[in-house]
Amino acid sequence: MESDRPLDALNNARGKKVMVELKNGKQLIGKLKAFDIHINVVLEDVEERVDGQIKRKIGTAFVRGDTIILITPE
Repeated sequence: MESDRPLDALNNARGKKVMVELKNGKQLIGKLKAFDIHINVVLEDVEERVDGQIKRKIGTAFVRGDTIILITPE
């Protein structure tokens, strides 16, 4: 299903694995659990990647929308 709005695209990704790229250069890979209109997101089963290398496993993470550059399907 094609989406017309950014929040539709996020809604279609709910429950799926996504990669979130942050302003500080880190990447978080996890299952998109929830989000709000500010693009604050909750991810489950999160792994943190720095320079393509897995640095740590986080579990569940809340990420502020103003720290996010990109969200893409993994």
